Amino acid sequence: MRNIGSFPKTRLRRLRKTRWIRSLVSENNISNNDLVLPIFVREGKNKIEPIKSMPGVNRYTIDKLPVILKQVKKYKIPMIALFPNTPNNKKDKHGSEALNPKNLVCKSLKFIKKTYPQIGIMCDVALDPYTSHGHDGIIIKDEIDNDETIKVLIKQALLQVRMGCDVIAPSDMMDGRVGAIRKALDKNNFQNISVLSYGVKYASTFYGPFRDAVGSNSKLKKNKKTYQMDFRNSTESLREVSLDIKEGADMVIVKPGMMYLDIIKKIKDNFNIPVLAYQVSGEYSLIKDGIKKKILNEDSIIESVLSFKRAGACAIITYFALDIAKRIK
Repeated sequence: MRNIGSFPKTRLRRLRKTRWIRSLVSENNISNNDLVLPIFVREGKNKIEPIKSMPGVNRYTIDKLPVILKQVKKYKIPMIALFPNTPNNKKDKHGSEALNPKNLVCKSLKFIKKTYPQIGIMCDVALDPYTSHGHDGIIIKDEIDNDETIKVLIKQALLQVRMGCDVIAPSDMMDGRVGAIRKALDKNNFQNISVLSYGVKYASTFYGPFRDAVGSNSKLKKNKKTYQMDFRNSTESLREVSLDIKEGADMVIVKPGMMYLDIIKKIKDNFNIPVLAYQVSGEYSLIKDGIKKKILNEDSIIESVLSFKRAGACAIITYFALDIAKRIK
């Protein structure tokens, strides 16, 4: 006969016994309101182009954007992020195409705001999709010039807002760019436009498929370690976010997300500001490959994004956004 007295009074398995009770006591959940879907646009007409390094993700010509935007609307994903695949003949060392009112992002903004006005749009402020060298800024004397780059980023941000962008997201990692952009927005009567800073962006190897998607991978001859953060550092992230908040950031991104859950928690614990996690292209592709090879199953997608919520993120930028929204429904 079992000695009942030797067993503890508290049995945590009682709260795991059924699905309904697990749901009742769950601390973190994911909903469609937590999702941001990145979308890649390309030139041309009537094209949906698969991206080889990111299975399940495509580049869309502007006339084909409704194919995916209808899904975004149907599953009530609140915001998308636009990224352009700029043709090589429109790239130069200054990233001049970033300031062209008829560039891919600008034309996409006008189209989306006309046809799907209820969808929020965030746009990157950085030059890497437009430069012939693949870097996020202006190169002077073989270095990324911080202050000259900011002058261009201000113009890029103002252009995007005038074309319909709702959330400006500086991803370049130049010092002082958040304050300069915020000041320019306010001066031009765009006080209600949000600034979502890539406050913590590490010089990561997990960006490879994204750079392939926007066409900057083959252009990049040197790494970005002189301006993106050193992945050996943790407390440096607090300094970055502190400065961005003082300069006027409304929200911050931690990028990459999965490899930097400790940083998400650190930012959330130290600052009263919304934190978004970016599940980057390399993290996405690893999970997709695991599912394809049947090493993982589809549940791994939900598990991965819930890790961001558990760490303290209020929302997740992820290429799985539609997959997740469909599973939730």
